[in-house]
Amino acid sequence: MAAFFWALLAIAAGACIAIQAPINAMLGRGLSMPVAAACVSFLSGAIILALVVAATSTIEGRSPDWRGPDLWLYIAGGALGTVYVTTAIFLTPRIGAAAVMAFAVSGQLLAGILLDRIGFLGMAVREISVGRIGGAILLVAGALMIRFL
Repeated sequence: MAAFFWALLAIAAGACIAIQAPINAMLGRGLSMPVAAACVSFLSGAIILALVVAATSTIEGRSPDWRGPDLWLYIAGGALGTVYVTTAIFLTPRIGAAAVMAFAVSGQLLAGILLDRIGFLGMAVREISVGRIGGAILLVAGALMIRFL
């Protein structure tokens, strides 16, 4: 039952990303600068997350160890997120939200297969299988169909 719940949660998160792309694209048009929309998106997200961290810290009676992680970890996730959000803002009005999401998910899956294979940053190693390759091919084919057919 837990696996089903986690799958539904992931689907809901994916829907949020799909909804976010046209919202940010519209904001980018309104601001006359797509990269400014990405900045606003990250700033508003950071404010909301800061409130969640504060509430969680209060509820749990503990605080994050801000000195624990290496400095590059503070920068890398945001930098990669910036590439994704800015690219989605730029592409959504040009190729459509469905195509952007399809290609983005294809990229996520292909990268995920590679990251699993090498055990990136201490993750468990998961071998590349016929099922994984077949699933990736089907996903990329689906993305191409969404965009070009």
